[in-house]
This record gives sequence, C-alpha cells and structure tokens, in this order.
Amino acid sequence: MNLLRGALRTYAWGSRTAIAEFTGKPSPTAHPEAELWFGAHPADPAWLETDSGEHSLLDAVRSDPEGQLGGAVRHRFGDTLPFLMKVLAADEPLSLQAHPSAEQAAEGFAREDRLGIPVSSPIRNYRDRSHKPELLVALSTFEVLAGFRPAAKSVELIRALAVSDLDPFVNLLAGQPDADGLRALFTTWITAPQPDLDLLVPAVIDGAINYVRSGKKEFAAEARTVLELGERYPGDAGVLASLLLNRLTLRPGEGIYMPAGNLHTYLHGVGIEVMANSDNVLRGGLTPKHVDVPELLRVLDFTPANEAVLRPKMSQDGMETVYETAAPEFSVSVLGIDGDRLGHQVDAPSRHDGPQILLCSEGSAVLHAKAGEVTLERGGAAWVAADDGPIRLVAQRPTKLFRATVGI
Repeated sequence: MNLLRGALRTYAWGSRTAIAEFTGKPSPTAHPEAELWFGAHPADPAWLETDSGEHSLLDAVRSDPEGQLGGAVRHRFGDTLPFLMKVLAADEPLSLQAHPSAEQAAEGFAREDRLGIPVSSPIRNYRDRSHKPELLVALSTFEVLAGFRPAAKSVELIRALAVSDLDPFVNLLAGQPDADGLRALFTTWITAPQPDLDLLVPAVIDGAINYVRSGKKEFAAEARTVLELGERYPGDAGVLASLLLNRLTLRPGEGIYMPAGNLHTYLHGVGIEVMANSDNVLRGGLTPKHVDVPELLRVLDFTPANEAVLRPKMSQDGMETVYETAAPEFSVSVLGIDGDRLGHQVDAPSRHDGPQILLCSEGSAVLHAKAGEVTLERGGAAWVAADDGPIRLVAQRPTKLFRATVGI
C-alpha cells in the first residue's frame, strides 16, 4: 500500500480554487485546475510515493501485473488497470458529449488507425479500444445535463419559452414523442447551417430571458441554463440541444451513471468520477475542441430517460455505501467511519481481492494493510495492490473514503 499522488489536468473549464482547497494547496491557482487523475492511464498516470521516491503507477502495474492487479483481474482485463478515478471540478460547462460502446470503440479505433490518424492528433475521436461508462458522485451541489428527457416534457418546455421560431420543431416532436422524434429533432438542430443557428439561438435566448423574468418556476433552471450556454457559446447548436436533455441537480453524495451513448454535459460543481480506463469522447458542441457530429450521431442512444433511470441505486453494507452500476470495469463505494466506529480499528468490507484506490473526502484515517500503513487526510489517496489487502481503518473523527475497485 502506498500514498498516491494524482496527475493534475488543467482545462479552461476548471476551477482555480476547488481542487487546490480539496487537497490542501494554496488557492487561487495560476491556472484553472479541472481534473485530478488517480489511475494508470498512459496519458497521465498517478504516482506512487515509496521509500525510494515516486514511481509511476503505470510502470508499477506493467512491471508486476500479478502482484498489483491479481490473477482474477488479469484474466478478465489483461495487464491493465481497468478503471480510472478522478476528482473533477467544473467552473464552466464541459462539452456536449457522449461515449461509445465497447464494440463502437473497437471499430472506431481500428478505422482511424487505417486512416493513419495519429492517436495524439486533436482530430482523433478514438484514442483507445475501450468503452467509457462513468459514474459521478457529487462532493458539492453539482449541476448536469444528461440523457434525453421524455419527449412530452420537452414539448412542454419548448412551448413554455413561447418562441415562434421553434413552432415547427416543437410540432415535429409533439407529432412523434418518442426516440425517433428526438433523433429527428436533435439531428435537425445539430446539423443546421450556421446562418440558421445565428437566427434561432438568439430567439431561444430571448425566450429564456422572458421566461426567467416572468417568475415562473417549472422550467426556471432549464431557462437559466440556456442563458448560460448561450452567453458562452453564441450560435452553438448545443444551446438548442440543452432543451432536450434532463436538467439535474445532485446534492453531495448523490450520483449519476452515464452508460454508452448517453448525451451529457457537466455544468458546474465538484465531484468524484470513476470510469473505465478510456479517453474516448465524441463531442457535438459547446467546446472549442474537435467536434464530429456524424460520429456522435452514430453512437447516441435516443431512448428517453427520466431522473430515476440516470441515478444509480445505492445499497448499504455495514459502513460501506455502494453505488450500483452495470460497469464490469469498476465498482464505487464510500466507507463511512463515525459513531461507535471512531477510535477503533475496523475492517473495510472485503468484496473481492483486486486492487483498490481509496480517496479521503472528509476527515482522516490510518489505513493498515499487509505491507504497512498510510495516513490519509482530506484530498489524499492510497493505492492498495491486489496482494496487499485486506484493509483495516482507524479514524478519530468522522471520515469518508471513496473506494474504487474492479466490478464484481
């Protein structure tokens, strides 16, 4: 078991305070800090703190896959850590995006290889052969657009904005209020010529302004999101697309699960994200990065989903709260130490013998494993190799530890 230093990623949509304050560093920072990666992704692996200095977790896994991953994980996923944990801090909206299925990723990667597009190219869509299901658990209030809203509810929203230019589109959806209708309307908007968007998007923004000024409540959050996106990305089709997506607010501890084909964008907040160890992103707008609308349309799932479908079920196993997903690459839980458990050595529930990453989000704890012990303060993380468990914990004050393991 070793302390694990995350790899910091700086993107324009990140925060100058959130990650720094979470990890106990000075803030504000010189540049926006967007993500802190804890994993063995080749693009930016985390670093093990050892007696001989820092060593890349990627190199550690490659040099001793049996000890680090265990035989069962190697049998399922090869000599690669199949999950990646991140701290994500969004001060501005991320791109409108979706992730491919495993089959789509394998086919897309091979196709772009045949075309001779370098993996490092900014116009490359598929940087690996893996799908990228992901779970985000909020650390702060977290705002998100995710999944196509049931069509009838989107019809209500669009009509509430009272924008005459939208009448042909809302009538299209009202006449076919299902996945096919959503596909037709979304495709029409996302492929619209720029001159059409330059007329339609400002009209929608005016409708959102009038709705907010009216004091009506039902779609106030959706209208404000239109205004925020329209200000940052004028003339972008993603502003129109936001009218078709569920607008959710996660409270701390609540999660959202994004399987393949789920169109989404994070708007604002800080959270813990765990995903398959992939960097495949297909973007449709709300970004200066590479956008590939035809490829995005190939992978999107237009099946309407309500909030209950998007939020993962949660189960309790003693001190462990488990976020249940269908992803085989990862399992996410929170270990809560409080009450009678404080001041005593307690066993972390042992679900299987694979590797683990633990990240302290509140309080502090001493972790004991076969090879020694480490102390985790808020913002600190630890790597527990497969041959180093089980884990025992001691905390003197209420403590929460996020735990990422391989899915069962």
